[in-house]
Amino acid sequence: MKVILIEDVKGCGNSGELVNVKDGYAKNFLFPEKLAKIADASGIKEINSKENALAYKKENERKNALSIAKKLSGSTIKIVMKSGKNGKLFGSVTSKEISERIEKDFGLKLDKRKIYLKEDIRSTGDYRVELRLLKDVSTFINVDVVSE
Repeated sequence: MKVILIEDVKGCGNSGELVNVKDGYAKNFLFPEKLAKIADASGIKEINSKENALAYKKENERKNALSIAKKLSGSTIKIVMKSGKNGKLFGSVTSKEISERIEKDFGLKLDKRKIYLKEDIRSTGDYRVELRLLKDVSTFINVDVVSE
């Protein structure tokens, strides 16, 4: 029997999936617990429309990420920090400061979790920082850390 899962069912599938289960399992467990409904024409149409909407949303996110990557690729941001005589910073430059600087300079709100630093920047100089916008979309920017 084909059913549409309303909630995640361990060993069966995730919410919104169309799965084939045994009649007894559906009638005695899934339906009474309101975990699934019969896969009729309207339910299948609803699943297809949700899948299309999700695909459209992912495509828009990808286009947005590509445009951000194109805009930021190779650009340089300048961060001014207090430092000692040898160029060692009082504190460090983290992905949060870089995110705030990108928003200030370019007007782009970028989540700090998308900025990949192997470790925080603790001295003045030029650094190349990776921005991982999506799983398969990334770019690099230059961060110039200077002393006050």
